[in-house]
Amino acid sequence: MSEQPFRPATHFRLEQRQLERCGLASWAALAALADPDLRRLAADGQASEQRLRRLRGQARLIEEVGLTPAQASLLLYAGIPDRAALAEARPETLLRQLGRFQRQLLGRDAPALDLPLVLGWIRRARGGPGRSPN
Repeated sequence: MSEQPFRPATHFRLEQRQLERCGLASWAALAALADPDLRRLAADGQASEQRLRRLRGQARLIEEVGLTPAQASLLLYAGIPDRAALAEARPETLLRQLGRFQRQLLGRDAPALDLPLVLGWIRRARGGPGRSPN
């Protein structure tokens, strides 16, 4: 499990408030939610079910693979929705795709990703939950 602070991106503020109102203020708590839980949380219209699902995907990558919130978010943006997809990814292709998305989102000053880092993520994803993120 992760000890990352629960601070979703600011555009998820409505979803964060709804989660916190329900006592869910950690990535681990969010990762453990099932689809019916997300539907229930979104039922009053304060939060979007689709956005809650995206946050849950981020939370699961954080918790199951040991990624930072920014890394998990970048993978989701690049089309890697979960640990299984990351485990099946081709390292060189993923690195190229992530680099492109990272430059689009953060510009040329984005911190560099490298092959050993991406390979580590893939290895941890293949190892499954419970494996040390380090």
